[in-house]
Amino acid sequence: MSKKHFIALADFLKHPEGSCEPFTPKQVEHLADFCKAQNPRFNRERFLDYVAGLCGPCGGSIKA
Repeated sequence: MSKKHFIALADFLKHPEGSCEPFTPKQVEHLADFCKAQNPRFNRERFLDYVAGLCGPCGGSIKA
């Protein structure tokens, strides 16, 4: 999987209010572990932060 795929997956998981409902945080973490196993360059923490709405897709600040 490529970065493009990981961002698309995170976009699917994101909820408008920044939560990952209807997925539990544990389920999203498990998915992040799977992604890391697919690509060693996958940044698990960035992915989780993006899904939670804490950063942009490349780790940068969120556009206002």
